Amino acid sequence: MATSVFSFRATLLAGLMAASALAVAQPAPQPAPPGGPMPPPAGMAGPLPPPPGGPLAPAPMAAASVSGQVARWLVNPNGEADGLLLDNGTQIAFAPHLSADVTALAKVGDRIDATGWRAGDAGALRAQEIRANGRAVTDQPPSPGALPPPPRPLGALASMSAGGRIARVLFNDRGDAHGALLDDGTVVRFPPHVGRMIGGLLQPGAPLYVQGWGTRSPLGTGIEATRLGATQQALQEVLSGPIDPPRPGPRRRPA
Repeated sequence: MATSVFSFRATLLAGLMAASALAVAQPAPQPAPPGGPMPPPAGMAGPLPPPPGGPLAPAPMAAASVSGQVARWLVNPNGEADGLLLDNGTQIAFAPHLSADVTALAKVGDRIDATGWRAGDAGALRAQEIRANGRAVTDQPPSPGALPPPPRPLGALASMSAGGRIARVLFNDRGDAHGALLDDGTVVRFPPHVGRMIGGLLQPGAPLYVQGWGTRSPLGTGIEATRLGATQQALQEVLSGPIDPPRPGPRRRPA
């Protein structure tokens, strides 16, 4: 009897040792190799493909300075000057809160010197300082902890329309088309992504018709476009959203 018990225990111990050795010999599960994401299950939509051509990389900014005579002011839809054109064709952009200071510093026909930043030759110079008539206006960042300035009084936006031929395509300091100057002096504005959408229309001398919201001021006429086209019959929506103006103001029939 003792021999049978001993034999049974020996057999059980040998089986346990064999099972343990087999478990140790099994390779550990390996993590999935790095790579692209797993495809979605059947019936589930995957992510949308990127836009054609991929995202646009921002152009590097470089310090620059320009000089010339003020040919005209460039106004935004609120009636403020936020840029100017020199007689040599150079476009200068500045912050709209500097409108009163810059337009008091120089008049059309005065010579100015401006320093700032731009991306390549196509972009506007983003002015940090403008000098004229022995004085200067500098775009200073707010001091740390300073209270924000009080809101500036802005003109009431009105429903407007305009049309004519493009005298000049307007660019921001990154070289993106974001507006057009018509031959009657109207400044048309739109976001850069709209400029890429309608790039075929933005040629000097080409016809451009626009509807949107803007103001007329002593500095000029500015419109934020909501519809654009080569003819009045071909106007297309370029901005989605409510039809009301961006800021409260009296609504008038298109001019």
